[in-house]
Amino acid sequence: MFFSVIIPVYNRPREVDELLESLNRQTYQNFETLIIEDGSEERCKKVADRYSNQLDLHYFYKENSGQGFSRNFGFERASGDYLVVFDSDCIIPSHYFETVNQYLQHHPVDAYGGPDRAHENFTPVQKAISYAMTSPLTTGGIRGNKRHAGTFHPRSFNMGISREVYKETGGYRITRMGEDIEFSIRIIKAGFTTALIEDAFVYHKRRTSLSQFFKQLHFFGRARINISRFYPSEIKAVHTLPALFTIGLLSFVSLPLWNAELFSLLCTPFFLFLALLFVHAAYKNKSIYIGVLSIATTFIQLTAYGIGFLTEWWVKLRE
Repeated sequence: MFFSVIIPVYNRPREVDELLESLNRQTYQNFETLIIEDGSEERCKKVADRYSNQLDLHYFYKENSGQGFSRNFGFERASGDYLVVFDSDCIIPSHYFETVNQYLQHHPVDAYGGPDRAHENFTPVQKAISYAMTSPLTTGGIRGNKRHAGTFHPRSFNMGISREVYKETGGYRITRMGEDIEFSIRIIKAGFTTALIEDAFVYHKRRTSLSQFFKQLHFFGRARINISRFYPSEIKAVHTLPALFTIGLLSFVSLPLWNAELFSLLCTPFFLFLALLFVHAAYKNKSIYIGVLSIATTFIQLTAYGIGFLTEWWVKLRE
């Protein structure tokens, strides 16, 4: 089976270098790589050139159009049986394509996705962010595991589609603000099969600071409401949890002003939740420091998404 790897890039030559190095170490080599430079000022052409003799590599530069349409640009020029999309800030384990190829040989599906993990070389902040986005104690942990509720919806940081899926759907319809969610919904509505390949994980850097992480999750919350403009029924109860958490947190911190007794009663479960987060994150990462950071990233993950969700919901109501 031949794979085409599509990587949209915007001002990230250093990350692309690490990504291409990881692709060069794959145990299964039957794939091509297409780098789509999306109008970057800081281009990665020199980085790509260093790997041109090691990988079946194709570099393209185009005007900025966003990641969704840049992926379509790559789909149009790809020749693989499966079209695989990675974010440019991912590192791919050496077994990835061997794992995917074996899975698809025995369990053919039209589209697949895989989870993400923190690499041992990530910074403490990146590991804490990864914890918040993958932990069973947060809404981030709902996806990317066998306990995922309902039909699996692949996400564009790590997904693959068959050529038939692309021909039928035409790829991405929107380029930002939930473009992968909209695409996954349309893939499933078209009758194609999807699957989570749990061992086809990637190391996903996401953001390198807490402020960047807040902005990203705020955008994710807005994106979920944006998807409801296309598919109103796709707002599920689980998507409202960060917003409810945010409202609950604001109510909790204001409780001493009007009901000190109730505040005292709620302090115990609140601090138990903090302790559980700390212990679980510290144990998983073998670091007390990351345990502390993970409390912060969890609250950012929930509140930033919740605020983005609520503000975009208010905008939608006024449209």
